[in-house]
Amino acid sequence: MDSYAIIGAVSVLGACLCIGIGSIGSSLGEGNAAAAALQAMAQQPDEANRIRSTMFVTLAMIETTALYALLISFLTLYANPFWNYAINQ
Repeated sequence: MDSYAIIGAVSVLGACLCIGIGSIGSSLGEGNAAAAALQAMAQQPDEANRIRSTMFVTLAMIETTALYALLISFLTLYANPFWNYAINQ
């Protein structure tokens, strides 16, 4: 295999691992946060509005982890600096 094929294969593999691990971690975190918020709402129904608004802010912050993983995987695929190195060789 030439250097282009190796760089392409490693880039695709790295992007797949990045988005896979990032999305699994994010989904587990969101599930745990939602479960804890629902349990808190069940225990304190009077504070349900405050808990719900805090939960939505927390879910938005957790979701950024998956978006960062997606951004890194796109950068790995489309803006890989090793392509320029291989082309210049």
